[in-house]
Amino acid sequence: MIPTPAPTDTPSPFALLSEAVLHQHLSPLGGGRAPEADLPPLVTPPDPQETGYAELCVTSNFTFLTGASHPEELVTRAAELGLAAIAITDRNSLAGVVRAFSALKELKRAAEEGEAGLPIRSQQRQDPSSRQTHGGSDLPLPRAPKLPRLLTGCRLVLKDCPVDWVALPTDRAAYERLSQLLTLGKRRAEKGQCTLFTDDLLTHGQGLILIALPGDPDLALRPVQAMQRRFPGHVFLGAAPRYDGSDQQWFDTCARIALRASAPMVAVGDVLMHQAARRQLADVLTCLREGCTIDRIGTRALPNAERRLKGPADMARLFRRHPAALRRSLEIADRCAFDLSDLSYEYPDEASQGEPAQDRLDRLVRAGLRRRCPGGIPDRYYALAEKELGLVEELGFAAYFLTVHDIVDYARSIGILCQGRGSAANSILCWALGITDVAPDMIGMVFERFISRHRGEPPDIDVDFEHERREEVIQWIYERYGRDRAGLCATVIHFRSRAAIREVGKVMGLSQDVTASLAGQIWGMSDKGADPDRMRELGLDPEDRRLAQTIRLIGEIVGFPRHLSQHVGGFVITRGRLDALCPIENAAMENRTVIEWDKDDIDALGILKVDILSLGMLTCLRKSFDLLEEHDKRQLTLETVPQEDPETYDMLCRADAVGVFQVESRAQMNFLPRMRPRTFYDLVIEVAIVRPGPIQGGMVQPYIRRRQGREQPEPFGPALAEVTAKTLGVPLFQEQAMQIAVVGAGFTPEEADRLRRSLSTFRRMGTIGVFRDKFINGMLSNGYDPEIAALCFSQIEGFADYGFPESHAAAFAMLTYVSSWLKRHHPAVFACALLNSQPMGFYAPAQIVRDAREHGIEVRPVCVNASHWDNKLERRTDGALALRLGFRQIKGFREEDAGWIVAARGNGYPDPESLWLRAGLVPAALERLAEADAFAVQGLTRRDALWAVRAIRAPKPLPLFDDALDGEGGVEPAVTLPPMHLGEEVVEDYVALRLSLRAHPLELLRPALPGLTPHAELQTIAPGRISVCGLVITRQRPGTASGVIFITLEDESGVCNVVVWPKLYERYRRAVMGGRLLRVTGRIEREGIVVHLIAEQVEDLSHRLADMGHPLSDQVGVTHPVGDDAPRPRPSGPSARHPREQAKRLFPSRDFH
Repeated sequence: MIPTPAPTDTPSPFALLSEAVLHQHLSPLGGGRAPEADLPPLVTPPDPQETGYAELCVTSNFTFLTGASHPEELVTRAAELGLAAIAITDRNSLAGVVRAFSALKELKRAAEEGEAGLPIRSQQRQDPSSRQTHGGSDLPLPRAPKLPRLLTGCRLVLKDCPVDWVALPTDRAAYERLSQLLTLGKRRAEKGQCTLFTDDLLTHGQGLILIALPGDPDLALRPVQAMQRRFPGHVFLGAAPRYDGSDQQWFDTCARIALRASAPMVAVGDVLMHQAARRQLADVLTCLREGCTIDRIGTRALPNAERRLKGPADMARLFRRHPAALRRSLEIADRCAFDLSDLSYEYPDEASQGEPAQDRLDRLVRAGLRRRCPGGIPDRYYALAEKELGLVEELGFAAYFLTVHDIVDYARSIGILCQGRGSAANSILCWALGITDVAPDMIGMVFERFISRHRGEPPDIDVDFEHERREEVIQWIYERYGRDRAGLCATVIHFRSRAAIREVGKVMGLSQDVTASLAGQIWGMSDKGADPDRMRELGLDPEDRRLAQTIRLIGEIVGFPRHLSQHVGGFVITRGRLDALCPIENAAMENRTVIEWDKDDIDALGILKVDILSLGMLTCLRKSFDLLEEHDKRQLTLETVPQEDPETYDMLCRADAVGVFQVESRAQMNFLPRMRPRTFYDLVIEVAIVRPGPIQGGMVQPYIRRRQGREQPEPFGPALAEVTAKTLGVPLFQEQAMQIAVVGAGFTPEEADRLRRSLSTFRRMGTIGVFRDKFINGMLSNGYDPEIAALCFSQIEGFADYGFPESHAAAFAMLTYVSSWLKRHHPAVFACALLNSQPMGFYAPAQIVRDAREHGIEVRPVCVNASHWDNKLERRTDGALALRLGFRQIKGFREEDAGWIVAARGNGYPDPESLWLRAGLVPAALERLAEADAFAVQGLTRRDALWAVRAIRAPKPLPLFDDALDGEGGVEPAVTLPPMHLGEEVVEDYVALRLSLRAHPLELLRPALPGLTPHAELQTIAPGRISVCGLVITRQRPGTASGVIFITLEDESGVCNVVVWPKLYERYRRAVMGGRLLRVTGRIEREGIVVHLIAEQVEDLSHRLADMGHPLSDQVGVTHPVGDDAPRPRPSGPSARHPREQAKRLFPSRDFH
């Protein structure tokens, strides 16, 4: 209970006078009412249920590290409390308003269904971008509540003003000015900051309701007066409770300021959280923002939990002496007529080139069909094109297609490989325009999956570009459309478990060792927080009050937005100014600008987005084509690679797929021999079936049994059999789910598309349940058995977990086939291109090099007289191609230095000093070359080269000083250095290059590890219990594998696939998660050529890697001369590393979650 003075039972005389005078002289709300009309309600406080209340000042967690609730939670709570309106007003930001808008739309939908007898889901709501489930609220949501209006606005913090301003636009024009004001402040500041001044607000404030939030009352009067003079009738003074026992005196003070400034007082809550339970989290956020621990937060902590969202009754009690201030909140809300649904989007028209957009699209499509079909255009293609063109014209999307075509056309004009994917591959228009490469005969195109009449939103076209050259396309878009009309979508970076443990643990005073241990026990990027059992394993007491509180707060903060980043490539392009739609800010990357909204926000508002994505495999393929042309004089493109090559499919059937797009994971490699692909459509299925959706839907095993002839498809009837004929009666694709709904359950195409869309929101909103009864009842009415109806629905329900559209799988399968063909027929070219396209794919360079050598390719070391920056191919005397490693493989070496080496090389460098003199490299670059053994061509060992480069001195500037200093600057005396043994050489190779051409570590360690089975013998060894050992290449823990972990080990003879069941994982968690060299004992399980080792015991032998040799990159293992003229070794900082930590640094694995 908040103490209040006794005199507060009746309105203060000053409050009565100020309200009467303000209404008489200002009529700020345009009512023109006489003050007498307001006086009677002031004497007797009105019933809050009659007057209501609109909360006009709410800070969400999109005021990063300040607000303690999600926008969705705030809107839901506002509905539960019966507020008339709620304004999300984050600090200099509109980043959270669309989430609130979407949540309100969902509440409206739920309310409509509630009126029809369905309960409204107010509990366990989920944030769509963080995927973090938020608990329900204190009160149950009424069955059919009168939902609050959402007011869009923000809290403006000006650099030169002691008053914060809540800015609420009254109409679309005012919203545009507010968005442009925020853009101005953000563009003149660094990323994440906003620099605004009073003059900026005076320039852009027309049409905004401006509510001053005074801090120091002595400083508030003049800025409020100035703003009131500039925008009469639009400026108010916000009175927010301070909850310090003197609220009524503070309200009286605010009323006096309001009277003197001629700005009516309005009640605001200055809300930070939706419920009182978030108070402690709010304090943690304050600590994170201020950089202090909870024990040192002092007066910065919230004194209580009162800054939560309050209902009309609570606010009426607080403002009982100033009831007009409460009522004025409703009047202001009524004036704010702007709604985010008022935002209209217009497509850019540059691509039309002065021609009507639809006419130009028609002409380009027909020309594209003639190009694609030189032997004549099939009638079916014409019919498809006419159907799509008609719908595009009806919906007005022609300019969108032209814009994407414009971007793709530019990329190809400068030699950038690109390809559309996703649902766009369902469109013959995209195929004719060259956006996609999936022909109508490859798949059953379902145009409604791409564009639907009832959705009323633009289609979504995703285009992949070479990952190394995508920036060229991005900058061209900026140049063509201007930064005022084009910007990247934002991505909201959330607190995930690992970061939450570290940051909250630090705030709560946990030691760095404890937080590091807790964070180290979280797999990947889990959102589950810290596990009490794991805490006990670490010697911690989960019952400890401070620790238990920390764990609870970690759970609360997981999923909270931390900051905004840039989307991987989602571009918004507009005809008019983009900042009229949304504020634009600078990105961290140079020459990038980002809007405040993410892709889900854009989708919710129906705004065009073109996804300019990057794909490493496209870079690899383009480099492969370039190498083929250079060395074999053969020109190839994606379209001209020979199709349906039996040898390529033979290779895939052997699971020989390291580096091959989409099928190089261990799961895919295990599936390939069972699938035995022989056609392109087999690859489409291969790409799609080893996915969470089909696995969750129980579709994988039935498909394999049917493909192998061990089972017949279910007798679902001829209609459904036709839908799933190509997939042997198993629905694998979203398009099939739509067709089953139409054919089997009697859905309209529009309803089927709604079902498809619900699949993507199933886990978040539970929306698929709306369709379950309709689907099953529809199938029953069409004569299907209840078991079949339930089975069909359970199968398509699996698509909630990343089910692929067939069109997307086909687009990816094309790249799978091309990369497979290159690996089979030009392995040296493919391996070289893979290495030159890193980082990408599933395997590190060491595994790519090992695979190349297993395919008979000679791999040559880095050499100062032969290497370039990129890896390159060299013709051998027998005509075959050898792979020469490039300088890019040297850890920490710069491309610029490689360029200088090549430019000055001439006929070669005879010694390190000549390279230094001619190429002008700094000593650190020379040492990296020596550490990589790149001077071997000069007859120098690694130690000799390191000695030589460290002995190099700058030339003496003048001969004047030759006489006295000759003794100190003479030639280095010859030193005989002991040679490194093989183990040391291998370790130093891994230090410098992350790979070794000399030997595999297991080859050196095997004599000291008896009883191990080489991996090459696993194919032929008899079933039984064995032990293997190897470096960890990859770790996978798929979400659909029920906690099973798949580990790939590598020894000198090959790889071993290890399966770790959950119970064993719990027992050997540290070794499984952190080990780099594992000895695994278990039993062999074989299915055809697929071999797994089912682990029974796991031992971390990472420390044994240190036995091979001294692991430090900056030591050469010799005793250095003591004289002043001796080159000094660099400080050996990392020497204190534990052997296991050293192993992690030298032999990193690629872990996937």
